[in-house]
Amino acid sequence: MSKTNLLKTRWTWIITAAVAVLATWLAWQAIWGGEKAPEYQTAEVTRGDIEVSISSAGKVAPKDTVAVGAQVSGQLTELLVEAGDIVEQGQLLARIDATIAETNVEGSRAQLLELQASRKQQQATLELAKANADRAKMLFENDAIARADFESAQAEYAVAVGRLEAIDAQITRQSSTLRAQQATLEFTNIYAPISGTVVSLEAVEGQTLNANQTAPTILTLADLTIMTVETDVSEADVLRVKPGQAAWFSTLGDSTRRWETSVRQILPTPEVLNDVVLYKALLDIENPDNLLKPEMTAQVFFITGSAKDAVLVPVTALQANPQRRERPQGQGREQAKAGTAREGRAGGLMQAEASERAEAPQQEDGRRQAFMEARKANPDAEVATVLVMGPDGTPRPRPVLIGLKTRTQAEVLFGLEPGQMVVTGEVTLERSASQQGQRQQGQRGPMGPPPGRM
Repeated sequence: MSKTNLLKTRWTWIITAAVAVLATWLAWQAIWGGEKAPEYQTAEVTRGDIEVSISSAGKVAPKDTVAVGAQVSGQLTELLVEAGDIVEQGQLLARIDATIAETNVEGSRAQLLELQASRKQQQATLELAKANADRAKMLFENDAIARADFESAQAEYAVAVGRLEAIDAQITRQSSTLRAQQATLEFTNIYAPISGTVVSLEAVEGQTLNANQTAPTILTLADLTIMTVETDVSEADVLRVKPGQAAWFSTLGDSTRRWETSVRQILPTPEVLNDVVLYKALLDIENPDNLLKPEMTAQVFFITGSAKDAVLVPVTALQANPQRRERPQGQGREQAKAGTAREGRAGGLMQAEASERAEAPQQEDGRRQAFMEARKANPDAEVATVLVMGPDGTPRPRPVLIGLKTRTQAEVLFGLEPGQMVVTGEVTLERSASQQGQRQQGQRGPMGPPPGRM
């Protein structure tokens, strides 16, 4: 073998051995590498507004809606408005053929004039009968006429009085008939009962209306300056909704605008749909710019609680209260701290407990006393625990009082200040199944752990 070939072979063996050593070292590190310190997902404690609400879906409708109909039958000769027109109360909207109504009024007026003429005749007859009766009475008292003549004169006077009273009654009845027929004639003109907007037309000019059985609708008026949101509230939430309660809603066309209002009424009779009991809640809102239209879809939120400029944390930062393990008898304080610290490497909360126990006793007692006082001041608050990141990067448990809480945020009444960092989750780097298997085999193998890992 030449010297050159021998040199190449030697370098090949050297490179191969170096690669093998490096691969062996990487394998030992992968199998026997130490546990890494846990990494945490954190969030900053902030200030802001929080609102707890009950949501439901509803429809926008005018508060006042009137179906304008016809009270008399006849042909619709004139329709003076169109859909969308704004009308005032008392404005003429339509006319119905008034030929028959005018004829009836003229006939009733003629009969009334006839009765009035008859009354004048009867009044003259009554005055003559009264004069005859008075004369007969005077003659009878002087024995100038017979009793029969006296009584006949008195009877004629009484009959004349009765006839006049009968004519007066007929005049009263005919006057009532005339007023009714005049009202019927007036009903041929359709006037606006309220101020509002013509939202629909149900009849056209030339159409014959029959009002003998039901009043036919000509058009519909609605006051669009005040709208009502009709929303369905489930029986599970209706007990938390009260008249006068603050609420707001947004429409499907403009979800960014928030319409502030309050609950006007909750109807007592529910509606059952597919075995679901729903109660109708009514909310009024002013609509001066006519932006809200009838039948708009509204997403309604009933406010059950709100706070301004509150201390807020993510809901994921709230930890379950840990169950503390009892210390074995005979174990010293330093041993308990060391044992807790070793267990803390397996989970963030246990590690935080170890850090909390390491704090000064005076500081811990003062914080506990302040917490108890805050809890007395807020008896309805919820007690929870959060992990606060310390200056050394170690999380420490902190008891807090929670007020309002939504799906994403919670109001902190005591225990945290804006700017602090809290733990919202732990990031762990899991080994692959092959690495875990190799590690288990390495533990059972005769070779033992690598140097320095005993």
